[in-house]
Amino acid sequence: MRIIKAKDYAEMSRKAANIIAAQVIAKPDCVLGLATGGTPVGTYKSLIEDWYKVGDLSFAEVTTVNLDEYRGLPRTNDQSYWYFMHENLFNHVDVRPDAVHVPNGENPDAEAACAEYDAIIKAVGGVDLQLLGIGHDGHIGFNEPADHFPVGTHCVDLTEETIEANKRFFASRDDVPRQAYTMGVGTIMNARKVLLIASGADKAEIVKKSFFGPVTPEVPASILQMHPDFTLVADEAALSLI
Repeated sequence: MRIIKAKDYAEMSRKAANIIAAQVIAKPDCVLGLATGGTPVGTYKSLIEDWYKVGDLSFAEVTTVNLDEYRGLPRTNDQSYWYFMHENLFNHVDVRPDAVHVPNGENPDAEAACAEYDAIIKAVGGVDLQLLGIGHDGHIGFNEPADHFPVGTHCVDLTEETIEANKRFFASRDDVPRQAYTMGVGTIMNARKVLLIASGADKAEIVKKSFFGPVTPEVPASILQMHPDFTLVADEAALSLI
């Protein structure tokens, strides 16, 4: 495990973008595993402004696979992760539309949707670099605290804490979907490199618990301690307890 400390959110975002850019430069046809939520927005902005727009980076050969998607939201919904990724990254770079993959939240058949996504990940050769954020309960993707580490893509019931955390993106709490399709912990751990970003004092406790506590499915992110090429990029506030 490698820990890179940043002064603040902006520096964390730039440092994370630099790591992703280095991956693309080293292997232009790499497979990037991407994340959504508030934390990666700055990283995507840095990739666009500091790398792509100045001509130092191309996504023309890159394939992307996203961690998760809400079940039941159409792609056109402005809270779907398909929509989020296009607004925050894909619409601003030269990634090929057919190289973009997000779980199909519009498929009501959970078993079929998850099997299809696992097949896509296998077909593209697995993930070269997986970007992650971390939930206040230690969830990665939508892998919530549980009694085991799920292996493949699966349908999850979102916890009350996750629903509460995500309600700020919706008109009301009642509008937050109650289920999602997510890559499993096994898929994440199979990525050749994993990069997790964390920012803010409110993440300090879970960062300490995840990376300096016991490995347990009750804290899903703790499994990353076992990954052979794991990097944590976090600001001073998120690292304040370690």
